Amino acid sequence: MSQTTWVVDKLHSEVQFKVKHLVISTVTGAFTSFSGQATTENDQLEDAKIEFSIDVNSVYTSQEGRDEHLKGADFFDAETYPQITFVSTSFKKAKGDVYKLIGNLTMKGVTNEVELEAEYGGTEKDQYGNTKIGFEVTGTVNRKDFGVSFNSLTETGGLALGENIKVIANIQIAKQA
Repeated sequence: MSQTTWVVDKLHSEVQFKVKHLVISTVTGAFTSFSGQATTENDQLEDAKIEFSIDVNSVYTSQEGRDEHLKGADFFDAETYPQITFVSTSFKKAKGDVYKLIGNLTMKGVTNEVELEAEYGGTEKDQYGNTKIGFEVTGTVNRKDFGVSFNSLTETGGLALGENIKVIANIQIAKQA
């Protein structure tokens, strides 16, 4: 068996997150700088080894003040912890085109196991003959599990920010020669 390395195609990938604000609406943000790769036996996706890294300073919510607050010590503390990393421990077909992706997520110096869903979107060759695979990776992460516990109270005593963060990553990987 030979190993195949696949690298995230940043031009055709995106990493987004959604969090409830005041429990009545959702704020969407993204990370604009990230990298990752997968290693497979031949071209078999099952049991792929996946590594992914996000540059915390690339957080973008379309509000500069909010982005700066997110980079600060109240939230990600980007100066001390400039990367969010993910290393898979398991990648198994669940049903149809859906895989269960389990791995260790490290954020703000805390590592916890998370379970994500990766929906296979297909395999195609681009106009240059490069083989590409697409996945939509989704899941929910409780930010408090990673020490991102800042919150404020509303006038009625409710929490201003939700604890569960929805993660949506549309990832295209390119086969390396």
